[in-house]
Amino acid sequence: MTNTPEPDDLYVDHAYDMVVVSNRLPVDYREGPGGETEWRSSPGGLVTALEPVMRAADGAWVGWAGVADREFDPFEHDGISIIPVPLSADELEDYYEGFSNDTLWPLYHDVIAPPSFHREWWDAYVRVNRRFAEAAARAAAEGAVVWVQDYQLQLVPRMLRESRPDLVIGFFNHIPFPAYGIYSQLPWRRQVIDGLLGADVIGFQRAADAGNFSRAVRRLFGYTTRGTVIEVPEPDGEVRRVVARHFPISIDAGGFEELARRPDIQARARQIREELGNPKTVMLGVDRLDYTKGIRHRLKAFGELLRDGRLNVEDVTLVQVASPSRERVETYRQLRDEIELMVGRLNGDYSTLGHQAIAYLHHGYPREEMVALYLAADIMLVTALRDGMNLVAKEYVACRFDNDGVLLLSEFTGASDELRQAVLVNPHDIEGLKDAMTEAVAMPQRERSRRMRALRKRVRDNDVANWSATFLKALTGSGQVTAGIPDSLQAAIAHLAGAERLLVALDFDGTLAPLVDRPEDARATDRALEAIRRLAAIEDTRVAIVSGRALDSLGEVADPPTGTLLSGSHGVELKLDTGPIQIDLRDAELAKLDRLNEIVESVASGADGAWIERKPAGLALHTRRLSANDGVALQHDAKERVEAELLGITVRTGKAVLEFAVRSSDKGESLNRLRQHVGASVVLYIGDDVTDEDAFAALDGDDVGVKVGQGKSLAAHRVRSPEEVAELLERLADARDAARGGASAWT
Repeated sequence: MTNTPEPDDLYVDHAYDMVVVSNRLPVDYREGPGGETEWRSSPGGLVTALEPVMRAADGAWVGWAGVADREFDPFEHDGISIIPVPLSADELEDYYEGFSNDTLWPLYHDVIAPPSFHREWWDAYVRVNRRFAEAAARAAAEGAVVWVQDYQLQLVPRMLRESRPDLVIGFFNHIPFPAYGIYSQLPWRRQVIDGLLGADVIGFQRAADAGNFSRAVRRLFGYTTRGTVIEVPEPDGEVRRVVARHFPISIDAGGFEELARRPDIQARARQIREELGNPKTVMLGVDRLDYTKGIRHRLKAFGELLRDGRLNVEDVTLVQVASPSRERVETYRQLRDEIELMVGRLNGDYSTLGHQAIAYLHHGYPREEMVALYLAADIMLVTALRDGMNLVAKEYVACRFDNDGVLLLSEFTGASDELRQAVLVNPHDIEGLKDAMTEAVAMPQRERSRRMRALRKRVRDNDVANWSATFLKALTGSGQVTAGIPDSLQAAIAHLAGAERLLVALDFDGTLAPLVDRPEDARATDRALEAIRRLAAIEDTRVAIVSGRALDSLGEVADPPTGTLLSGSHGVELKLDTGPIQIDLRDAELAKLDRLNEIVESVASGADGAWIERKPAGLALHTRRLSANDGVALQHDAKERVEAELLGITVRTGKAVLEFAVRSSDKGESLNRLRQHVGASVVLYIGDDVTDEDAFAALDGDDVGVKVGQGKSLAAHRVRSPEEVAELLERLADARDAARGGASAWT
């Protein structure tokens, strides 16, 4: 065994603002005819997803080269800087084949196969994760974004945070995350969760996976979780907010369609059908040879359809591409034997001289050949028993520019959350799977076209560029907010329009009303007020204004239309259909409030332009009329004085305002109370301030958050100003009114 070099021996001559860390590099090693080193772009979902991102960012990719016991210097390939990390043969066996693929993979896929737990595998996993973390830390510039990929490297985020706290760290889990009852079997369950919590944003394929992770955090650590936000205590006493939510991955849809439109690839598709004997129907399965993909279930159903005469081998051929996978792992060797035995038996029983029942191909193919196969196939079979996403389903849809073909899709794939116009199946139900296959064969052309058009729109609107941009925006909050309503937000509006019971919750200052020097002068724009009136008149639609202002002040400046719900003082005060809900402070809280007023008045009295807004359970120190430096200094002084003398005071920083409360509440809690009060199935929340992040954190599932202006935010969407908020509300009112058939009044 060749000695694996220490990380310090790995030379990196450049610091990068963006670093991707994954088990494999986006290139494969080849030895040329003269013994020289050659690198070729490697196929695969992750590479397909990240190639465009890395080229645009001029970033570096840290990963293993795919060859054990070899060292390679950093190099550039196809516009991406490559930083290879070496692995020894023993590490490959223990860290990769062992812990990653014989412990984590089966555990995370609901124990379809039993996982193995070995301490030496765990030790190798820790050691290799540290090597990847150190390589990434060395390559990253000050304040760089480091995006760690997948289950092989779950300890890297915490290791990076400990060595480079300046970094912005993201992690994306490409496979499912199991329910706690399954995850809890892992002997090193706390260490893995703690490793992931080193990231600022942890991404999952499905909302259910993110929920499973948050529940595991609560069970193992007891940390507070609110919506998609986890509050992680740090050693210095600070609480760090970690976002854990779903970001469904996608493909370069335009690139696949471009290939599909090439005449040579279309000619190859016709040739494939001829080589298969020109059957009426070609079914296609494309999978890694893995027990999670449901290949055995697919073959069993197809064989029974031939046996029972519901399909005829003269008319229907199944093409099964099963690319080699982890062939040194015993479970995978056994799986290959089983599948090839099934294929041989079915072909022996049902093939004729002119028509083969199953064309079985144990190869990997270049993208061009795969696109030709997609075009040749009338039916795409995706029958995975558990799959984080399944990009093959999206690739097939992207290639069908002819709006033909049928996608038969397992409901246990992440793709099924998005591709609802597919024929959805439970692959464990063999009879149901057989019925779905015959339904797909007999489906009329008009129905095929209707479904495929809807599927293609979904894949085009949510391509890989949108996936990466959404994740990176959640991670960094960076990027210029462009004018108008972005396409992704327009799609969200269309989704909200069809909600069963919709709650539209809106911040006031900076969202409905432009910011002004004198808060009493603030007014919502006329367009926004009219849009709110229209929304409030639509059946099953409620509008709420959620503000840090005291309820009396909010009522005066907002001029809310009839039926609008109000939340003031960050949720301490509410005005619901039943009337205002008055707070009743205890004697100790009243005493604290009196002393709080004295302290802040004393601080503010020496600053011309500072003023105090009093609220039922606290007060706000406004510094908007001061210079930026003077305002920061005054707020710092007030915060120090209050915290030194009073315990249990909630302090909240906003735009040129510092707020204190003797009774804790926030906009997230308020939003949850409003949701419960109106029985909303979906929520739209729009806000511009730091205090609105609590509300964004409370959003879940199909809810939509919109941040107004720049700055880091948990919201998935952005607009620039209150004028664009008004435009957004107008569009929602139009769409909602049309969806509800013009019906008015909440019932």
